[in-house]
Amino acid sequence: MKKNNLKSQYRVNEQIRAHEVRIVGDDIESQVLPTRDAIHLAEQRGVDLVEISPNADPPVCRLIDYSKFIYQQKKRQKEMKAKQVKVEVKEIRFGPQTDDHDYNFKLKHAMGFLSDGDKVKAYVFFRGRSILFKEQGEVLLLRFAQDLEEYGKVESMPVLEGKRMTMFIAPKKVAPKKVELDDDDDDEPEVEEPVRKKPQQKAPKEYTGPKVEGENWDD
Repeated sequence: MKKNNLKSQYRVNEQIRAHEVRIVGDDIESQVLPTRDAIHLAEQRGVDLVEISPNADPPVCRLIDYSKFIYQQKKRQKEMKAKQVKVEVKEIRFGPQTDDHDYNFKLKHAMGFLSDGDKVKAYVFFRGRSILFKEQGEVLLLRFAQDLEEYGKVESMPVLEGKRMTMFIAPKKVAPKKVELDDDDDDEPEVEEPVRKKPQQKAPKEYTGPKVEGENWDD
């Protein structure tokens, strides 16, 4: 289906409606010719006349192998698609009076999301009369953004919509080292410095002279 859609974007040979076209191609001088003559020239060269700029005056056509042209277009689209980064939005929810333990837990998750290239949607949900603490919610979100300054930048400041105050944080282009969510940070082996060996001192030579009678060598 994609192949047919790509082919339908271009007119080839007799499909070209203009009376005259400007031809371009390898080893050919750009010139304006009647379309019929341009098609005949393409046949002589064993290639096709492909309309690449239909809105130009006159339309621009290229002398090229049409199958090769479609292949190159598909390859280019595939490369462009591969370069596109799919960005997901991860949600982090707070209450207006979130304690430090819960805050730090969610902060660490947000660091991991931003390190992976995802956006973070942080919001404070106000339940019932807790809407009275909306200032606290805004302070919490701004603190959250400040703590994530190394990993992302604020895309939109806190905005109150109904019972939610929402803020978006986008990942930086060059993200820091990915944050592991496990508490065990000793996965990587430590590199120990080489220990210099001290030169061994030679033990003093024992006396091997003749033993004098009456002496005790074990004392």
